[in-house]
Amino acid sequence: MPSHLLPVKSPHVPAQATPRQEQDTEDPDTSVRFAGLRLVHAALRRDLARLPDALRLLQPGDDERGEALQRHWDFLIAMLTCHHEQQDTRLWPILRRFAPELRLLLNWLEDDHHNLDHSFTRVTTLVRIATRDASSAWPVAYAVEDLAARLETHLRIEERQLLPRMGHVFAETSRVGTLPELLDLLRAADGPGTADALTWLLDGVDDFTVQRLLADCDDSVARHWPHWRDTYDRCTKPLWGPAT
Repeated sequence: MPSHLLPVKSPHVPAQATPRQEQDTEDPDTSVRFAGLRLVHAALRRDLARLPDALRLLQPGDDERGEALQRHWDFLIAMLTCHHEQQDTRLWPILRRFAPELRLLLNWLEDDHHNLDHSFTRVTTLVRIATRDASSAWPVAYAVEDLAARLETHLRIEERQLLPRMGHVFAETSRVGTLPELLDLLRAADGPGTADALTWLLDGVDDFTVQRLLADCDDSVARHWPHWRDTYDRCTKPLWGPAT
């Protein structure tokens, strides 16, 4: 893939002191803390891992599948955009106030959001071409893989350097970073609908964890979940080909 399509600087992240060694490990019993943030990360990783192969499986004249992949990519971008906006406008200001030692890291993360958004915009143009012309799908698949590696660096920094510190800023009963808060923010921002967002976020999550997460949502969400999940499976499973 020509390097000029994805100009990426090697990230230089401000060093952060780690008060306690155990911050690098996570207690399974508290893994649902900040679930809204963690689920977005997991869903982005999942789809960016399987989208390249889905692109490579495109055949000439496979317009219906190409259109479905394009819709799914557009949805992924919408979720990523809302995720970045939530962090930059809601979460980072709170952390800057109550954890001022994180300001350099937060400034870097916010700046990197803009860099990532620019890279995703470039790749969106390439995906649009590939889903209409299967002959160009292979090089575009490599571009998606390069972008996934670029995003992975950002996500790991948030998870290893920021989330453990957030646990000391916000009480365990706080709604900040939770799944219900994320769904509320998507509605307020006129982002993806609850059904689409929730089924995308919980795709591949084990049933026990799904039930724990749904218990935090309002009753209507839990009531509609089986129908939403089945509809999502029916619409998306054909995208990923026989390998999945």
